[in-house]
Amino acid sequence: QVQLVESGGGLVQAGGSLRLSCAASTSTSGFTMGWYRQAPAKQRELVAAMFSGTNAYVVDSVKGRFTISRDSAKNTVYLQMNNLKPEDTAVYYCNARNSRWRPGNTEYWGQGTQVTVSS
Repeated sequence: QVQLVESGGGLVQAGGSLRLSCAASTSTSGFTMGWYRQAPAKQRELVAAMFSGTNAYVVDSVKGRFTISRDSAKNTVYLQMNNLKPEDTAVYYCNARNSRWRPGNTEYWGQGTQVTVSS
């Protein structure tokens, strides 16, 4: 069982920055790590992912503003969020999938951390 704990959320004004952290109970070397978010009354959506080998991906809506990174020694994945917008308001979740994950396979979720961006 992999435990994931997010932290770093908070309330900021538009244009501000936050850095989210996801601390894993085990090494994440064999996992694809992702950040998802879920706004009220909306589906959970992928924001960014860090694949094995440190290959990173972010969705178009946050490209140029958000950066995903990892510190393997600390079993931690980060999401640096700059120039935050009100539409970024959501609960942000850390996710871990085995690098060979397929539908139906086990995946792991953190408890979520609230990010609120005021205008």
